[in-house]
Amino acid sequence: MFRTLVAVGLAVFVLGAHAQTYPARPVRLMVPFPAGSATDQVARLVGQQLQEELKQPFVVENKPGAQGAIAAAEVARAAPDGYTLLVTTNTPQAANVSLFKKLPYDPVKDFAPVARIGTTSFMLMVKADAPVKSFKEFLADARAKPGKLSAGYGSSGSQVSLAMLKSMGKLEVVEVPYKGIPQTITDVLGGTLSFTFVDLGNALAQAKGGKLRGLAVTSAKRTPLAPDVPAVAEELKGYELIAWFALMAPAGTAPEIVQRLHDVTVKGIGKAEAKERFAAIGTDVAPLNPGELGKFIQSEIAHWAKLVKLAGIQPE
Repeated sequence: MFRTLVAVGLAVFVLGAHAQTYPARPVRLMVPFPAGSATDQVARLVGQQLQEELKQPFVVENKPGAQGAIAAAEVARAAPDGYTLLVTTNTPQAANVSLFKKLPYDPVKDFAPVARIGTTSFMLMVKADAPVKSFKEFLADARAKPGKLSAGYGSSGSQVSLAMLKSMGKLEVVEVPYKGIPQTITDVLGGTLSFTFVDLGNALAQAKGGKLRGLAVTSAKRTPLAPDVPAVAEELKGYELIAWFALMAPAGTAPEIVQRLHDVTVKGIGKAEAKERFAAIGTDVAPLNPGELGKFIQSEIAHWAKLVKLAGIQPE
């Protein structure tokens, strides 16, 4: 028994010492969507906060594809040493369970939750010179042209936003999948797509640049960040979709490292200047601790299953 107690004590001491010296080298922040996406922007802000506090580079690596499943699977297989982390969203950690028949990772068992970072919504956008000037006009135009309009999606949030719009608005629209939302923006600008749902951060930038026009937001009510843009729910009662961002580590990562990452992340995003930067990319800071985030993800898996069913999407 004495030897067992000594061994346990040594293990705790080693883990604690390791946590105190962590990180001793650069850390990879895997992002499951392309450069320029909302997740990418969030990851770079969080990485900057972590780097300033922990005095090691936090290097963002974009690995888009399969609705975020490629990056999520890579992090799930990574060594649980705190040097490979995932800046994730509701897509890989919740919606994909219902969007795919089989996933190369388990969004609950294969990860150690670190911290929820924030929440955001989407904006339905058309080209600035499109003939429709309001969401009401858009609905009337789409209903008058069944099967003539096309829309792209690059995440579960944009996919389900589109599917719910079609279902609740009784619209026939051609859906086109992309690896990320930035590519859908490019094709709306080029005229290949009629419209798309854009994460609020990119949407605000596009609207400010005058190249795209926002017609409606997916939050239940209008957002203070774009008060002149109506909510979809003002025309389609009950319509609502919110997305979120979180930091995850591979399952088995030492609790001391998880806690340190959580504490530094929450401290960083809680600063007034950080909140302003997040607001500029359409994100409300909304932290949760590891235990809360774990329970939240499980509830979100059930929530997104209902949304996917409501939208009439069949798993691939």
